[in-house]
Amino acid sequence: MPLTIILAECGLELIPKEIRKHPAIQRNLKRDNYSSQLLDNALHHSAMVKLKDVGKRGRPDITHSCLLNALGSPLNKSGNLKIYIHTLNNKIFEINPKIKIARNYNRFKGLMAKLLRENEIRIKELLLISQFNGNLRNLVKSFKKKEIVIFSSKGELVKYHLDLFDKDLTKNYIVIIGGFQKGYFAEDILNLSDKIVSISNYSLDAWVIVNKIVSFYEITNNII
Repeated sequence: MPLTIILAECGLELIPKEIRKHPAIQRNLKRDNYSSQLLDNALHHSAMVKLKDVGKRGRPDITHSCLLNALGSPLNKSGNLKIYIHTLNNKIFEINPKIKIARNYNRFKGLMAKLLRENEIRIKELLLISQFNGNLRNLVKSFKKKEIVIFSSKGELVKYHLDLFDKDLTKNYIVIIGGFQKGYFAEDILNLSDKIVSISNYSLDAWVIVNKIVSFYEITNNII
């Protein structure tokens, strides 16, 4: 079975209605430009200060970096990786492993804004990103013979790859990584597993965690 990565509580959302009239929003907003419609802390910081959970919002760059690391890996190219994006607004999307995510950040933002509006990305008959209809608990329940691992700097430190993964491609490993900048997982996410682990003595960026986890799984299963 492939390794399944869930990027949880990603800071991906269209600009909320309550701040659309703010000068920092209006300065960049264009109806015919998808990328300008995505909330981005780098552009909209002054407009976002009063939003709830502001530390988790407006960071599409985190998701972008995570996807580039994961999709470009030998693990993905060997057909042994599945990726889901879960947003703060509880939308869940499955990423087709064959997708070529735009390296250009603005093009990626445009793709994500289009996804949030249409709930899928399709090129002719090929579905590149599709929506999962349900919540995270529904998603993890859909997997059989599974082990769910939540990664957090507050978790138990794991030093070696064999302490994290068995050499067993028939087992479903589901790893949950926070796709946000600041804060901690919501309770309903923490309740998905009793196994909460850390892979460093330091707090790491999400894309670094993705890279290390993928590398651990590749080493364990001799995928090069």
